[in-house]
Amino acid sequence: MFTNLNTGVIGVRATLPETIEYAKRYGFAGVDFSIEEAAQLAAKNSVQYVSDLFAEAEIHPGSWGFPVEYRKDEVTWKEGIRRLPALAKLASELGCLRTATWVLPGYDDRDYGEQFKLLLGRLRPAAEILDDYGCRIGLEFIGPRTLRSPKKYTFIHTMDGMLAFAAALGTGNAGLLLDIFHLYTSHGQTADVLELSNDDVVTVHINDAPKHLGPDEQLDNVRALPGETGLLDVTGFLQALQQIGYDGPVTAEPFSQRLSEMAPEEAVRETAEAVLSVWRAAGLDPAG
Repeated sequence: MFTNLNTGVIGVRATLPETIEYAKRYGFAGVDFSIEEAAQLAAKNSVQYVSDLFAEAEIHPGSWGFPVEYRKDEVTWKEGIRRLPALAKLASELGCLRTATWVLPGYDDRDYGEQFKLLLGRLRPAAEILDDYGCRIGLEFIGPRTLRSPKKYTFIHTMDGMLAFAAALGTGNAGLLLDIFHLYTSHGQTADVLELSNDDVVTVHINDAPKHLGPDEQLDNVRALPGETGLLDVTGFLQALQQIGYDGPVTAEPFSQRLSEMAPEEAVRETAEAVLSVWRAAGLDPAG
């Protein structure tokens, strides 16, 4: 596995070339990126041009944001499905075979069974298209009780629940976007990671959380850089991932107001320092 930068989740607006430059400058081994932006660059220049951006900087393409909006109306979903083959083909040509999205943990308009059926119907065609191009999709369960409790109906919010949904898709290329914050807030433990295999995990997020709140009190959009508060066992989490042979990107997703108010360069630098600190504490090589 390798350290990975996503500029958007630390409040930094950057193009793909700028993101790659940030990663190279501050010691990240890979980056997340927008496949739509990559497609625009490829159309303007060439696929080789985009590929060379990564290769010349010696930066891995980590994962790309899932481009199908499946949470809204059917017309919007179908348009995303229509565009997906070309984007998945480009991702395959760039050697980036991982994409990911999140699944909301509660709804007001559909009960568990109805929502499960709807999401299967919308995500299965997407997963099948991705599989045609050798791509995998990571599905993120959202753990905080504070996010689902106001909703009329509770939905998937645990690791086992999301693994069951991935299996129900039946495409063989769906797994987890595994976030340590959501593992903690869903009352999961580091030991649970050891029950997984590399095939179960598509992408990984690390962060920390306010120390004065318990798992049922945490707010989804209030977190911290990995290792910042010491509440979450980031070191043990990384070691468990190493033990199961996880070979993908690990990205800091702190949702920190403090960080988002910094100058871009400073925010990237502080994120890099935090990630490299927990990485070394876990006895890992930053280059993967």
